[in-house]
Amino acid sequence: MRKFAIYKSETGYYYQEFIERMEQLEGNSLGKVITEDMLPVVLNGSGGFLRFNENDYGFVKLIESDKECPLTIEEMYFKNHESFKLGWISPEGDTYSCSYTNHLKAAGHLAEKFCPGSKLPERALGKAGWLKVIDSWDGVGRTHSQFVYSISGKITKQQADILFDLGLYKNEEVQKLIHDCEQNW
Repeated sequence: MRKFAIYKSETGYYYQEFIERMEQLEGNSLGKVITEDMLPVVLNGSGGFLRFNENDYGFVKLIESDKECPLTIEEMYFKNHESFKLGWISPEGDTYSCSYTNHLKAAGHLAEKFCPGSKLPERALGKAGWLKVIDSWDGVGRTHSQFVYSISGKITKQQADILFDLGLYKNEEVQKLIHDCEQNW
């Protein structure tokens, strides 16, 4: 059984492995870097660590789990959350929130559940009809806006309805998707 520190962000919860005893670092290269006086620490999942502090911003709780991933997809990427801005939209119109730089990680978890066995998660989701909503920077006027990407070039009625609710109905790429697909709804 492993312990995890759970943190909350605007788009979902995330976890970091919680280490409170040196034995937990056996076989981990960080065992040569972390000393007992540094404990407890959390492993950041990118080969690094941070000293654990229960007063850290966003810290929610410690949990024990025997799973590699102790949270559900809906916990990590808030499903159908009213503050959805960026993330993934399923063909059924369900939204999964993620931050500006978290689309690939989210795609990995979503593909595990919805496209098992896929080698390229973003591509697998795209081929299965998922839409990706990203932050787009024009590079000239230094303005940011939401951009909707469909690898398949298709959109479902449910997705179009969600994009309307999000205020993205008038985006050029959304208008083209709707024009090309609405006869199939």
